Amino acid sequence: MLDKASIKKLVNQILKFGVVGGLAFVIDYSILILLTEVFEINYLVSSAISFTCSVIFNYILSIKWVFLSNHNHKKGTEFVVFIILSVLGLGLNELIMYVSVDLLTINYMIAKIGATAIVMVYNFITRKLFLEKKSKNAPKEVTEPDRNV
Repeated sequence: MLDKASIKKLVNQILKFGVVGGLAFVIDYSILILLTEVFEINYLVSSAISFTCSVIFNYILSIKWVFLSNHNHKKGTEFVVFIILSVLGLGLNELIMYVSVDLLTINYMIAKIGATAIVMVYNFITRKLFLEKKSKNAPKEVTEPDRNV
C-alpha cells in the first residue's frame, strides 16, 4: 500500500503526464487534421504520421520531466523500449481508429479523441512499468525525474 507521500508523488506524476500528453495530443491532432484535410492523405496514414511525431515529443518530455529514467539501462536501450511500447500504442491507436471510422462510421476527428484517451492510459501504465527506475527499498515509490538527461 502506498503511504501519503507516495500518493502525493504519484498524483504529481500523473498531472505532469497529463500536461505532456495534452501537448502531445495537440501535436498529434493538428498534424492529423492538416495531413487529412489539406493534403488529402488517408486518415490511417495521417494518424500514423501524426502519432509518430507526438511520440518523439512525448519521449523527450517524459524522460526529462515525468518519469525517472532507469540508470541501469543505457539511453539507447531505454529509447528502444520506449519505441517498442509506442509501436504497440500505435497499433492500438490504428485499431481503434479503423473500428471507429470504418466499422462504426464515427468521424475520424471524434474517433481520434477516444483513441487518444485509451492509448494515453496504456502509455502511462506501460512507461511506468518498463521505463521508470524502481526504488530498491520501496518498489512502488514514485521518484522525481532525472533532469540531466
